[in-house]
Amino acid sequence: MKSDLHRYLRTAREALLWKLDGLSEYDIRRPLTPTGTNLLGLVKHVASVELGYFGETFGRPSAEPLPWFEDGAEPNADMWATADESREEIVGLYHRVWTHSDATIEALTLDAIGRVPWWPDDRSQVTLHRILIHMIAETNRHAGHADIVREIIDGAVGLSKNSDAMALGDQGWWEGYRDRLEHVAREVGGGAESSVRP
Repeated sequence: MKSDLHRYLRTAREALLWKLDGLSEYDIRRPLTPTGTNLLGLVKHVASVELGYFGETFGRPSAEPLPWFEDGAEPNADMWATADESREEIVGLYHRVWTHSDATIEALTLDAIGRVPWWPDDRSQVTLHRILIHMIAETNRHAGHADIVREIIDGAVGLSKNSDAMALGDQGWWEGYRDRLEHVAREVGGGAESSVRP
C-alpha cells in the first residue's frame, strides 16, 4: 500500500513539473488568474509545503532555506518566483525536496506518528499514511491549476507529454465542441452575458 501511495505522489509531482517544459521565462511566471496563479509559483509552493510535511512533521527537518516562510516574509511569497529566483533554482529545490521526502517515506511505516506544527492542536498529530494522502491531494490540486494555466498559454494539455488522455479531435473539432458548450450555456442561462472573461 505504501508503494502505491508513493507512486501516486511521484506521478503527481511529474505532472506538475512538466507543465514548465518548453515555455519561456515570461510564460512560466505569467499571472493568469485574478489571484496571480502562475506555473513557476505553483512548483515553488508545492515544493515548500512538501518539505514541511515530510520533514518537520516527522522530526526530519531539512537544511533547505525557505525565506518566503520566515517571519516578516510578504504574504503569498511562496506562490511566485522573484526576478532573482530562477527556474533552475525552483526546479532544483523541488528535486531536492523529492529526495528528502522519499527518504522519509522509505524510512517510516504508514502508521508512524508525526505532528504538523501549523495545524490546530486537536488534529496536529498525524500518521505518515495521512500525510501521504494529504500531499497527493495537494499536489494533484495544484497540478490541476497548472493544467488550466498551461492550456491557456499554448494549448498543451494532459497528464504528461506522452499521455494527454483527451478525446481524439483536431483543432477544428475542439473549436466546434467549445462553441457547442457555449451555445448550451447561453441557452440554459437565458442568453445572459457573464462578467467572467473566457
